[in-house]
This record gives sequence, C-alpha cells and structure tokens, in this order.
Amino acid sequence: MNELKGLIKQEIAQLSGKPSVLPEPTGRVGQEPVCPLCADQGIIYDATQDLARPCSCMRQKNLYHRFRHARISQQLQACSFARFDLSYYESSEDRDRTHEKNARTALRAAVDFCASCAQHPDGLGLFFTGPVGSGKTFLAAAMANDLLRQGVQILFVVVPDLLDEIKSTYDQHSEISEYDLIETARTVQVLILDDLGAHNYTDWTINKIYTILNYRLNEKLPTIITTNLSVREMGEFLGDRTTSRVVEMTQGYQLSCDRDIRLQKYQRRAKK
Repeated sequence: MNELKGLIKQEIAQLSGKPSVLPEPTGRVGQEPVCPLCADQGIIYDATQDLARPCSCMRQKNLYHRFRHARISQQLQACSFARFDLSYYESSEDRDRTHEKNARTALRAAVDFCASCAQHPDGLGLFFTGPVGSGKTFLAAAMANDLLRQGVQILFVVVPDLLDEIKSTYDQHSEISEYDLIETARTVQVLILDDLGAHNYTDWTINKIYTILNYRLNEKLPTIITTNLSVREMGEFLGDRTTSRVVEMTQGYQLSCDRDIRLQKYQRRAKK
C-alpha cells in the first residue's frame, strides 16, 4: 500500500494543489482530452491528508462512453474565448455595428456563465440563435472546453445525433438502454444542445426533447442551446410546450453577421 502511495505521489505530485488557471487540454484524435487535474491517471492525490480520491474526469469519461457522438471533436477542442474573433462581425454596411455588439454581448454572457458555473452550477442557461455560420457552435464549444478545464461535467451533443443515439438503443444488441441515455442528458451538470434546428421532428422526437428539457428546468440544471430558429419558428417545429421551457430556462442572445464566418475564414486563408 505504501508502495502504491509512493507511486501516486511521484506521478501526480505536481497536480496535488489545484492551479488557479488550468492548462489547455491536449487533443488526441479519437480520444478524450488529457485531464488537466489528474493527467488521465483517474485519481488525485491530496498531500495534505495523504489520501487519493477519484478525479471528476472519470464521470466525464463515462458520459463519453455512453454517447458516441458526445465527444468534442478535435476541431472544436481548439475553440476558446480568446479565439472568438470579433473582427468577423465587422462590416462597413453595418453602420450601427449591430453584429459586433451582439457578438460581444454573447461572448460576455458565455464568459460570465463559465466563471460562475463551478461555484453556482444551477439556474439559467444560455440560448444562442442566429443564421448558419454566425459562430454559435464555436462559442458553445469554447464554453464546453472552459467548463471541462474547471472540472465541470458537461455533455456536448448535436441534437440529431442525440436522437439517433437514443434510437440506436432499440437494437436488441445495444449494451445501453434508452433510459441510460435520457437520464444522462437529463441529469448531467451542464448540457449543451448544438443545432436545435429545423429538422424533421416527429411526435417521438419532440417528446424526447421535452422530457430532457422539462426535467432540467424543474431541477434548475443549466442548458446551453444553439439554433438557427427564432422563438416563433421553434414553436412551429417543436411545439409551444417545448418552446416555453426553452424560453423559461435560458437567457437568449442573437449572433448575426453579413457573411458566413466559415466562408470568411476560407477567404482569409486563400489570401495568405
């Protein structure tokens, strides 16, 4: 036992004290980021009490294993608040600088949410709406990466993938049940639903989304939602019951730009 403790001390002694600023996670293709708290050891050694405890990343890894599409892709792992480039929202045609002001306001809300979430992981979430290519997913991924570095359990899923994962549990060979997936989405500390868009929703899919959101609303668990729908359009696709929950449980922010940011990035690269 003493030998094991000695090994633990040697391997993660540098992580025994929680740093004020955690290092960036290292992305690896097909794998979760290296945990900045335990360096993927799964345990953290507390030198003050001479005890080892499980790291919070273990629950996060269980989430990844339950949802095949819940992993933040290598591309999205690079998203951060520092890389949210406000210059993409500048336009000579936008005389009132509405696009830039909206983006700056949304960015500030995202930063403030993450700053307070570790201490107060309940209450209102955020709702980002805007056209395709306006930076909604980038900002949501930046939030996910920031929260992960703080040790907050998050589930980041694209809505159509979430629904496909639930459907896949109906296969008789599935090792995970529908209840497992829905319960995970309902109870995770922070749920991020990306692309709640104009999909071909059925009564079945609407009911699943409502079940998740209604539970989180009642339990005051924050949810981050990105969508290209307005509130009125959301009511048409998801129904008034689900839309009402979204409005009640989130604070809404509009992202807008004259041109698709992905296209702008491509054009900037082409000029180099």
